Amino acid sequence: MYQLTTHASFDSAHFLSGYDGKCRNLHGHRWKLEVTVESKKLEESGQIRGMIVDFGQLKNDVKLLADEFDHCLIMEQGTLKVKTMEALKEEEFKIISVDFRPTAENFAKYFYNRVKQMGYQVSFVKVYETPNNMAGYGE
Repeated sequence: MYQLTTHASFDSAHFLSGYDGKCRNLHGHRWKLEVTVESKKLEESGQIRGMIVDFGQLKNDVKLLADEFDHCLIMEQGTLKVKTMEALKEEEFKIISVDFRPTAENFAKYFYNRVKQMGYQVSFVKVYETPNNMAGYGE
């Protein structure tokens, strides 16, 4: 099995609503996204002959995904009061609401699905919240 792995990073804030611990408070991370794609065979012709995919295109696509979340507040839909949301929007903060609790585990699956939707044969995605703490997802 051939594999390619690339990574990108982004800085953002989040909180875990309903969590009994430090992570219930708004805090930030330098998230690292690591994506591995695989194939049993290499391309046999054309510009990418001898490759799984164009590495440059894979790196660019993963970076674009990471950039979507750079320097924003990531929050689970419906977890902040309407007044709070209005105040944040009035201040023109970049807010991304997701339909899942914004944990590293859920982000690993989220990014796995996004990369798969791009047409890649993704095998595994890792999401690091810190250099020492990672969650992964693969099927």
